[in-house]
Amino acid sequence: MVVLKDGSTHATDLGVTPKHVYRTALKGFSTTMSRAKAASLAADPRVAYVEQNATVRVAETQPGATWGLDRVDQRDLPLSTTYTYSRTASNVTAYIIDTGIRTSHSEFGGRATVGTDTVGGGQNGQDCQGHGTHVAGTVGGAKYGVAKAAKLVAVRVLDCTGSGTTAGVIAGVDWVTANAVKPAVANMSLGGGVNTSLDDAVKRSIASGVSYAVAAGNGNILGWPANACNYSPARVPAAITVGATDSADKRASFSNYGTCVDLFAPGVSVTSAWKDNDTATNTISGTSMATPHTAGVAALYLSANPTASPAQVRDALVNNATSGKVQDPRTGSPNKLLHSVF
Repeated sequence: MVVLKDGSTHATDLGVTPKHVYRTALKGFSTTMSRAKAASLAADPRVAYVEQNATVRVAETQPGATWGLDRVDQRDLPLSTTYTYSRTASNVTAYIIDTGIRTSHSEFGGRATVGTDTVGGGQNGQDCQGHGTHVAGTVGGAKYGVAKAAKLVAVRVLDCTGSGTTAGVIAGVDWVTANAVKPAVANMSLGGGVNTSLDDAVKRSIASGVSYAVAAGNGNILGWPANACNYSPARVPAAITVGATDSADKRASFSNYGTCVDLFAPGVSVTSAWKDNDTATNTISGTSMATPHTAGVAALYLSANPTASPAQVRDALVNNATSGKVQDPRTGSPNKLLHSVF
């Protein structure tokens, strides 16, 4: 990725053909080039920095019922087997930056549409992996969702295996920044290693008025929980970074932790919509599942406070979270559990 110092320079001015052009969340482009060309561009006074493209994946899931909604509407255990809500967020749009959405699924009742697809391959924003549909169902599904009438928009940046590139993800973030219908939330249940250009794109998208919920991540390559500050976009301060808990309020064994985490939310054995057919469901685990609970609560808050800034939304969720309930949050993590009733 080549990030420019201003918007007046174009890829062609620098002698390269771009794959993605970023006009809103970033000023720059992605392209294929030699190491020597990258070094040459990095030294060009018109260029802010050059960063190598990298692989981004969904926060991995593991097979594992819907208890998450039940948990977020109450302060204490035991669970009541009910989910009480006073709003459905019909005036809020949620952008699902993920593997796409099966928009025809019965959970969505015609509220799910395709925004953009940066991956291609003929899917046209439809989900061939399942992760994005599951996430969308938790944000705004009729049965499984927190914000049951939110508009859901697929921003497909990951392929049928759940993988993508930072260049493609940034293109999705750029599209959201340019096209978001506000009040708006974005859900990023994905991540990878530290990547400045992805962080910058998310920061600028938030600055444009879109609230972002992002996954803290599911540990390192060995599966051990790690410091969320070592992952992008989890380390973006302006985003709402979410760790995962189980039904006993214990930090999930896989959940990342640390000072970059803003709060925890249900993320173990979460049931939601799936991609196989229009009534399919799946029960899976991950910080990917905790994040859409949070995006859904952000949508509920925005429904009642449609002019709230992303900072106000983040602060409202953090301040309203239940304190002292998360067992073993790990060093640096806030002991805050998502709460949906304001």
